[in-house]
Amino acid sequence: MGDKTLDRRAAYEMGPRPDWISRLNAEGEILDSRHVVPLDAASLIDAACDSTGLADFGDGPWREHLDILLRALQDEANLHLLGRLYTRSDMLMYLQGRLQIIEWYTRHPEIDDEQITEPVFVIGLGRSGTTILQETLAQDDQFRFVLKWEALFPCPPPAEESYRSDPRIQRAHDLITLQDRIAPEWKSQHAVAGNLPVDCLEFTQGCFASDLFLASFQIPSYEAYLAKLDATEYYRWHRKILKLLQWRYKRKHWLLKGSNHLPVIPQLLTVYPDAKIIFPARDPIVAVSSIVSVLGTIYSFRTDTPFSSCTYEKWMLIDKIAEMLNKLVTWVKDGTLRPGFFATIQYLEFSADPGSALRGLYSDLLLDLSPQTERRMSAYLVGKPKHVYGKHTYEVGTPDEIARERELLRPYQNFFRVESEV
Repeated sequence: MGDKTLDRRAAYEMGPRPDWISRLNAEGEILDSRHVVPLDAASLIDAACDSTGLADFGDGPWREHLDILLRALQDEANLHLLGRLYTRSDMLMYLQGRLQIIEWYTRHPEIDDEQITEPVFVIGLGRSGTTILQETLAQDDQFRFVLKWEALFPCPPPAEESYRSDPRIQRAHDLITLQDRIAPEWKSQHAVAGNLPVDCLEFTQGCFASDLFLASFQIPSYEAYLAKLDATEYYRWHRKILKLLQWRYKRKHWLLKGSNHLPVIPQLLTVYPDAKIIFPARDPIVAVSSIVSVLGTIYSFRTDTPFSSCTYEKWMLIDKIAEMLNKLVTWVKDGTLRPGFFATIQYLEFSADPGSALRGLYSDLLLDLSPQTERRMSAYLVGKPKHVYGKHTYEVGTPDEIARERELLRPYQNFFRVESEV
C-alpha cells in the first residue's frame, strides 16, 4: 500500500452483539466447534447428495474451487460458532442448488437453447447508488431480474403465474433476515428481503469461483487462487443460471447488477458481447468509506475479527480503486465499451433529479422509456423509505488525506466529470 492511501479499516468499529449471539459464541469456545460443525468437502457433499437424492454435480473444475475455498474457510476465516453454523448451512445450500440445476439441465436439455439478448448490467463501485438504481429500473416491464428467493432456490425454475406468490419467497426472507438479527446495524446499511433484486454474486455461488466468498470471509489464500482464474468460467455459469431462470418466465432484457464485474468487463463481454452496461459515477472517496463499514458488518456475521487479513483490499483502498477506474477509462477510449452499449449516470444527478437522469440513460442505451414506466419509477422513488432504521454513518478521512487521494482519482473524475462530495 502506498503512502497516498488511507486505510479506513483502522477506523471501523464493530457494533455490539445481541446477547443471544454473545452467549452462543461463548459456549462455542468450550465446544470443539471445528469438528462439531465440519466444513470439509466430503461431509458437505454427502449431506447434499443425501438431502436431494441426486449425485451429479456436472462437469468443470468446481470441485477444485470448492476444496480450496473450504480449506481457506477452515484455516483462515476465524469463524465463531454461529459463523460455522451459518457457513455450513450456506455451503450445503449451494451444493444442493448445484445438484438441482444440473438435474434440470439433464432432464430438459432444451433449456440450453435459451438466448440471452442484450442483458443490461449496472456496474459500479459499491455504495454508488447501484441498488436503488436497479430497484428503480426494475419498475420497467421490459426487464427481468433475479430476486433473492430464486437466487437461493432456483429449482424448480420459476413460472410466471406463481412468481410473486411462490412459497420460496418467505423461506428466502427468513434466511436472509438472519443477518439483521445477527448485526442490527445492517438494517441501516442495506435492505434485504426475499423478494428484492440481488447482485449477480448472489446467484452464481454454485460455481465456487466467486467474489461472493471474498465479500463474506477473510480468506487470502482463496483470493490469491481466484485471481489466477479466467473470469470467463464464472460468466459461463452465470449464463447457465439465467437460461434456467428465464426458461419459464422471460422478459425482453435481463437487468443485472454487481460491482464484481468492474475489473473484468472484457471477460463479461466475451460471454455477453451485446451487453449494455450502466456505470453509476460517484466520488470514490465517499463510496469506499461506506464500503469499508458495510464489509466490516458483513464479515462480522461470522467472525469477531472482521479485518484479520488483506482480503478484498481492491475495494477498500483508494490506490487500488483508482487503478481499476483508470482501466474503465481505457476501455471507453479504446472502444471496448462502445456507444449505445455503455452509459454513465451521475449519482448526484440521479439523487437530485432522477427523471432527467433516467431519460438520459435510456437515450444513451437506445432503450424505450414509456410515460407509464416513468410514472411507476417516480412513484417508487417517492414511496421508498429513507433511514427507517437509522442513517448509515462512516469516516471519510482528514482533509489532507483526502487531498492526497484526489490526485490518484483525478484522471477518473476528469474523464467522467464526477464531482467531489467531500
